[in-house]
Amino acid sequence: MRIGELAERTGVSVRSLRYYETEGLLRPDRRGNGYRAFGEDDVAKVLQIQLFYSAGLCSGKIAELLPCVSGDDTHLVPSPGLTDELEIARSRIQNQISLLTTSLSVLERVLAAANGTDTAEVPVPSRPVRRHRGIHV
Repeated sequence: MRIGELAERTGVSVRSLRYYETEGLLRPDRRGNGYRAFGEDDVAKVLQIQLFYSAGLCSGKIAELLPCVSGDDTHLVPSPGLTDELEIARSRIQNQISLLTTSLSVLERVLAAANGTDTAEVPVPSRPVRRHRGIHV
């Protein structure tokens, strides 16, 4: 299949697919006319790449992790050196979830107070909301 069809089937832009190729995440065959030729397995690979990006991993780490994906794309066996970095990514995501949960709670209380359904004071978060810096996993 050509790049446009892969984009349509995965919901990923052609531009992103070209970027994945540049980063070595996808390796399409080339036809005689120079067009990229993708296979059925590339559909699953693109979806896996998207999953890794949504987990906060950078393209370099995704490139290391993709070969660890087994045939059914649900079982991962990362190399021992990569697990430390994945632990960092997991901690970062858990921190983001915690901060978003606190933000949502505050927002819900403010909306309830604005609607007159809650007379309690809006709590101040126990810690400031911070962005996690310096870790590029």
